[in-house]
Amino acid sequence: MTDTENAKRDLPLSGMLVVDVATFIASPYAAAILGEFGAEVIKVEHPVGGDPCRNFGTSTRTPDLSLAWLSEARNKKSVTIDLRSKDGAELFRQLCLKADVVCENFRPGTLEKWGLGFDVLQKDNPGLVMLRVSGYGQDGPYRDRPGFARIAHAVGGLSYLAGMPKDTPVTPGSTTLGDYMSGLYGAIGVLIALHEKQKSGLGQYIDVALYESVFRLTDELAPAYAMYGTVRERHGPHVKSAVPLGHFRTKDDRWVAFACTTDKLFERLCQAMGRPELASSGLYGVQAQRLEARHEVNQVVAAWAGSLNRDDILERCIAAGAPCGPLNTIADVFADRQFHARANLLAKETPALEGEVVMVPNVMPRLSETPGRIDSLGPTLGQHTDHVLGTVLGLSPEQIRDLHERKVV
Repeated sequence: MTDTENAKRDLPLSGMLVVDVATFIASPYAAAILGEFGAEVIKVEHPVGGDPCRNFGTSTRTPDLSLAWLSEARNKKSVTIDLRSKDGAELFRQLCLKADVVCENFRPGTLEKWGLGFDVLQKDNPGLVMLRVSGYGQDGPYRDRPGFARIAHAVGGLSYLAGMPKDTPVTPGSTTLGDYMSGLYGAIGVLIALHEKQKSGLGQYIDVALYESVFRLTDELAPAYAMYGTVRERHGPHVKSAVPLGHFRTKDDRWVAFACTTDKLFERLCQAMGRPELASSGLYGVQAQRLEARHEVNQVVAAWAGSLNRDDILERCIAAGAPCGPLNTIADVFADRQFHARANLLAKETPALEGEVVMVPNVMPRLSETPGRIDSLGPTLGQHTDHVLGTVLGLSPEQIRDLHERKVV
């Protein structure tokens, strides 16, 4: 047993076997979270090309090892199996027989078409937990439509809110937010299902739809529309529920965010601005007054922010206890003391890149006694096929060689 395998025995999910047959981000992200806390994650990929995430985003000098792949396929073992072949499907069934969790994100009905649906796999392994992520869920009139995070942002109601008033709605950030959120909900669902399995002995599947993960982030949109018919529009960098609560440009052409959601917080900002009179009851000291005069308040704050450099504003707000933060670029993040103090960035050597160091976001969440770890970044295609087939499924070298010759693996 390697040092890494010995170390994993100390983690809370050690001994758990996860089969990740998904692609790109959403369901694989859930599997990665489980792997960070000790689960053995076997990444099942097609022998030709593998997971498309291997070539998604920024390339490295090594083919099929994009930076996105290296980061998101952390701690996984790559096994190549052609699920469309009879023998490949049987290998997958054997893996699932030994698995605690299976993560997939094919279009609904795809695994069933190959004879690998949850009902089939659960007959052999009644305690199996399966995470199923798709664009619109396993049922409903849209179940067969392809799903992507950008579409989920749109359908879930988030993209409509992003952008300047009456201008083109924009994507809420350039990352695949809906995928990551679905992965988080998926990981939560898996852990809940495993907890239930401890009581009943039975597994179940978790049905996560990308658009539902996004919709769950929309605070009071649903109750406000149902009760008052309110349709929230784009507000740009500000919101209507509090003021000042938004983004303001600084003298050095950078940006800061203020979040004055109470009278006390606004008073602190006024102290930082050197304008304590603004927080009086005769001006803007009461929330209702500020909301009524929101444009005036925002103009005053914008003028002040535009008169100082960003770091000067941060210093004054910190001294006054006013809620303020910088709109960080990734360059700002790398220079930020807080990110370094909490080790939010992890430098990891990558053998597939001849030992080059790759910087990735560190493990979340942070546990006090049994924190997760990143033991390795994304593997090369099929790197662990022979090892897994031999150690997990107990196949002989001759059997493994035959599978390779017939291109089953």
